[in-house]
Amino acid sequence: MATIDLNLQIWRQKNSDALGQLEEYLLEKISTDMSFLEMLDVLNDKLTLEGKDPVAFDHDCREGICGMCGAVINGIAHGPERETTLCQLHMRHFANGDTLVIEPFRSRAFPIRKDLIVDRSAFEKIIQSGGYVSVNTGGAPDGNSIPISSQIAELAMDAAACIGCGACVASCPNGAAMLFTSAKISQLCLLPQGHGERRQRALSMVATMDKEGFGNCTNLRECEAVCPKSISIRNIARLNREFVKAAFLEG
Repeated sequence: MATIDLNLQIWRQKNSDALGQLEEYLLEKISTDMSFLEMLDVLNDKLTLEGKDPVAFDHDCREGICGMCGAVINGIAHGPERETTLCQLHMRHFANGDTLVIEPFRSRAFPIRKDLIVDRSAFEKIIQSGGYVSVNTGGAPDGNSIPISSQIAELAMDAAACIGCGACVASCPNGAAMLFTSAKISQLCLLPQGHGERRQRALSMVATMDKEGFGNCTNLRECEAVCPKSISIRNIARLNREFVKAAFLEG
């Protein structure tokens, strides 16, 4: 079994009001078959045995589905592998003796709670402001009876793949949530079931996004580059069209 030694520099912060700093740790003989979070588990076991406070970090499914995990590794949200969540990043992608600087997602809208854990409830508020789909869809209809092309359905599904991890915000120099918000708006406005509230949804979600303190998009595409689900910035263009149309018709 191949193993590597790692020098870790991890952001430690007791709570939202405390000052944080990077602390250094040495881990030896880490299996390259481990995931990144399993490596952090090993570190926390070591710290616990030493009577020290373990590193706090978010996780749940550890299968790249839930969007709970996330940290910045050497300046890259979720680490160096494209289309990969932090929990699916494996230690075989690092070399013996590497120094890994591990920091939380940083954004004014994502306050740090402890160590690598940030409060991403601003995303939930954006989703809540979008409301519900009022169309009664009933049971699953026959695929051939749905009045929508496969191309549109695939675009909607691509947008719906967003897991809300927040990497897009952490990587954006402006701390913008446009990629996340546009994905949520796109998945509904593309489908006929979401047309009933599409105008109000666009206005409400953009207003909430601004209220929560996210920045503006300047098309640097950093969000698209780090997104573990490859959400396209074409969704941002769609969001802009939806918003301008809604503002004109509702105004």
